[in-house]
Amino acid sequence: MKKSWWKVLTVIILSYVFVWGFAGPIPAQPILHETARNLYFHVPLWFGLIILLFISWIYSIKYLRSGKVEDDEISAELINISVLYSVLGFVTGAVWGKFTWGVAIPQDPKIQYVAVAMLIYFAYLVLRSSFEDDQRRARVAAVYNIFAFVLFNILIVVLPRIVNFSLHPGNGGNPGFKIYDSDHIMKLVFYPAVIGYTLLGFWIATLRIRMKKIERIIAEN
Repeated sequence: MKKSWWKVLTVIILSYVFVWGFAGPIPAQPILHETARNLYFHVPLWFGLIILLFISWIYSIKYLRSGKVEDDEISAELINISVLYSVLGFVTGAVWGKFTWGVAIPQDPKIQYVAVAMLIYFAYLVLRSSFEDDQRRARVAAVYNIFAFVLFNILIVVLPRIVNFSLHPGNGGNPGFKIYDSDHIMKLVFYPAVIGYTLLGFWIATLRIRMKKIERIIAEN
């Protein structure tokens, strides 16, 4: 139980997020109306994705220094979960865009940059599958991941702030959500959602890592 406290915390946080996210009060907002609840699902997924990719980046550096297969596995599985989160992020974003902008995937620079950024990580998955030698695959993947994370941040953090046009709140001169959430009701769900999705992603990654360890033990015996 001592080692599982964070898993219990994950369940509690996500239960709170989903119940309050669907049934709790939100500030009245023009155009968005009830679709503003997607702030509790779409945006935290991307925040959780960035955190998981950062942890993966750290473990890639650790692998290059230690050569431990466990470090490579953690890094790889965190990227796998991040790719899943990116798909979920695109789906929830498309649904939100359909109701607020009239089109699921508009010609928005931020969406285009994010698409390119995630294609970089889809390429990472292809790269890993192209090597049969475990050590060579791990080394190449680790080096690739280090540069990929830097490019990822340039594409989704730096470039969207440079362009003058964007439909997204807080970009292209558009006001952010904070001007609508003056009583901080949405923050009480948003920040726990970021923590919950991050912990859930790490939980799934640990399960997949444990499965790989079991497969290695079976193969060795």
